[in-house]
This record gives sequence, structure tokens and C-alpha cells, in this order.
Amino acid sequence: MSNFVFYDFETSSSNKSWGQIIQVGAILTNDNLEELDRYEARCRLSPGIIPEAMSLIVNKSSPKILKTSNLSHYQMIRQFVEILHRWGKATYIGFNSINFDEEFLRSTLFKTLEYPYLTSTSGNTRGDLLGLARAANLYYPKTLKNPISEKGNAIYKLDQIAPLNGIEHGDAHSAIGDVVATVGIAKIIYKNASNVWKASQLTTDKNQTLEIIKRELYFCTNEYFYGKSRPYVQTFVCQHPKYQWPKCFDLKHDPSIYLKMTIPALKEAMSKNPKFLRTVRHNKHPIIMNPSYGDVFDEYKTLGSEKLNQRASLIKNNKKFAEKVSLILQEEAEEKEQSKSQEDIYEEESIYTKFTSKEDNKIMPEFHKTEWNKKLSVLDKFKDQRLHYFGKKLLYEEKPEILSKSDYNKIHRNLAKRLLSTNSEKWNTIPRTYSEIDTLREKFEREGKTEKLPILDEINAYVEELEKIYSSA
Repeated sequence: MSNFVFYDFETSSSNKSWGQIIQVGAILTNDNLEELDRYEARCRLSPGIIPEAMSLIVNKSSPKILKTSNLSHYQMIRQFVEILHRWGKATYIGFNSINFDEEFLRSTLFKTLEYPYLTSTSGNTRGDLLGLARAANLYYPKTLKNPISEKGNAIYKLDQIAPLNGIEHGDAHSAIGDVVATVGIAKIIYKNASNVWKASQLTTDKNQTLEIIKRELYFCTNEYFYGKSRPYVQTFVCQHPKYQWPKCFDLKHDPSIYLKMTIPALKEAMSKNPKFLRTVRHNKHPIIMNPSYGDVFDEYKTLGSEKLNQRASLIKNNKKFAEKVSLILQEEAEEKEQSKSQEDIYEEESIYTKFTSKEDNKIMPEFHKTEWNKKLSVLDKFKDQRLHYFGKKLLYEEKPEILSKSDYNKIHRNLAKRLLSTNSEKWNTIPRTYSEIDTLREKFEREGKTEKLPILDEINAYVEELEKIYSSA
């Protein structure tokens, strides 16, 4: 049975390519969710990182706290990676982790010369408790207590559902506090919706998930949009020719209508709502249930299992239909590629544009083990120039005296150019932060939240310090 690593990050920004992890919290449990070990750490802001003021307020992380932390960002990430290796194979899970924390981790590992896909390779798998919680409440409505929004929808914010379900969450928006709350929510689902929990353990690996989707005649999944979780009883059609996601037919629609269509007619039908084809992102921990779980919902209940079986069989046995769908998807993907703007892709956001080679991946551990004064020679071994670039940035942040004067000045001036820019950039800039601080100050004064004004003053002073440093570059 697998252990679990529950984890959470607090960050300087919501932007995974340009922000920085500033706090890590992680708890190792066994398959019964009993705690075995934990790790928590905080680090300093790296040179050239401009935090978003609101992110620091939410995280309760002032510049003063961040400046006085014992660990640099690089040191914390190295320490965290070593802990994870020591903990061994596990399923990595957080609250909205696949869309946020996981992406932040991958980007961070990439930029610190670590293999980015640590959580989904070498026997590791990944899950997401937010999607699991939504599925549990759909199939077993009283699994979790949720606050209700003005529109009458269940709210799934960790800091709100944790206390409502009797979980102590006094440390909300601290990394370890959020992890403790996440484990607490997991225990409730494990106990009150055990079938959903069991099903969720079968789809933490994308290859195994794909096998299930292809093997079953039909199955039940759920999607969350417009504030509600919705069930779909569906059957596999084909994989997307470019993205490899399974495309599945929603069985509340009559397949006989679509099977006879010409390619142009089918293409038009695919563009209209409601959608009869749905995407199951098999690499993002979908919860796949027995189709009987869908039968209780009106739109499928009225059809009955016999009709659903018939419809699923029609789709499964029609290769021509799958070929038509695949061809249309291929054409659409090509059109999309052609219409993409030719904007510059910076090294920091290039993680998915090209995978690092096996040869370069083998050199990464050598870089970390080598003494600082010899790391430059290791960098020369990388064929991927992005890794060479990241390595020199790490030296700039950790041991700038090792760099040649020209290399140091090049990095320093490039950072200055980025941070002082008055344009609308992808990253946070000094002028943008001043503007954010002014906007927040007006908002807090208007709302009478004067207790938040001192931290804004502190952030402003920190940004002024950075402005002085980089204005002279």
C-alpha cells in the first residue's frame, strides 16, 4: 500500500513561472492516514523577486520575516527534495495541488536544476483533495459540511470548510496549517465516502487511469463548473491526437444521431452546446466511479441501464466514428497552433516547450553535490542552454562572487530591466507593486481594516530598497 505526502506551499505570487515558494509544509502518512513524519520551512525572498502585496497579506508573511529566515530559497528547495527522497515512493496530494502547488513545484524544480516531474515518476503518483472532496459530496451528499454562497452553491475553500467540519485550522494560510487541515478533510472522506476514496486511489497514475477509461464499457465521472459538481456517464471514443486526453461520449445523448454524420456536420455539432463529447484529463486525477453512481441522477435514471448499455456498445464498436472525431480534433489543433501569437517565450516559462534530456537530467545531481567554486565547470556540461542560464542565476543568488564580473553584470542588468519596466509584463514589477499597494491602502482604509496598513508600509519600504539596488545597475 502507498504512503501519502500531503503538501502545501505559500508563495510570493500566484504566477508559477515568475513567483517564488516562500513556505513549505508537508506531512507523510501511511495508507490509513496516520502521520509518520512532517516537514516545514520558510525561506528568504530571492534577489530580484518582487512579491505581490496581497499574496504576503494572505500568507501573513511580511518582508521582515522573509528577510530574516535562515534558509535561502535554493537551500529550502534542496532540503525539501532530500526529505522527499528519504520518504520514498508516495502519492502526492494537496488541496487544489494539481492546478496550483504542483505547477509551482514543477516550475521551481526546473529553475533550480532538479528533475521537474518528481511527483509523477519513479513510482510516485499524484492526487488532488479538492476534486476528491467535490466528488465525495456529489455521490454522498453529507460527507462534508460546506458553507453556502449567495448563489446557493457549496463553497470549497479550505479555511472555511475545515472549521465547519471540526478541524482545527488556526494556522490558515500557513503551509503546515493548511496541510494539517487537508489531512483532516481526507480522513473524513476516507471514513464517510469510502467507495469514492477507494476509486480515487485507482486514478493517481495517468497510465492506469487511461487503461480504466479504455477498458470499461462505460463509467461515471464528475466535472465542476459554475459552482456545481455535475455527473457524466460516458464511454471512451478516442484519444486526442495531439494532447492524448481521452475524448468520451456523454450517454445522455443519442449516439445514432452523430454516428451517421459527415465530417463537416460532425465538426459543427462538436462546436455546439450542450457537448456530447467530453474530455477526461487522465493526468489530473479524475474520480472514476461505477456507472451505477450515475444512474441515480435524473438525466441518466430515465434512460435506464439497458439503454445506456446499448448506447455505449454503439460507440465502442464504431471505429469510423472514432476516426472522424480524431480527424476533426487534429484539424482543430493544427488551426490553433497556426493562430498562436509568436510572442517570446522566456526560459522561466519554457518548462513545457521542451523536456530536458536524459543526459542533462543525469548531470543535475552532480551540480548540487559539487562545491560552489566548481559548479561553473559542471554547468558547462549541460547541453540545454536553459539549464546553463538557471545555474548562473543560482550562483548570482547564492554565491555572486564566483561569477565573472561580466556574467554578474549581465544577470544584474537583465533583472533591473525586468523589475523597473513600466510595461505590462508577465512578471511582477516595481511600478506595478507600488500601484497595487496604493490600491490596497485605499481599500483597507475604506473598509476600516487599518490593522493591515503597517504591513503595506513594510512591503513598500522593501520595494523601495530593491528599487535603489536595481536603479543603479
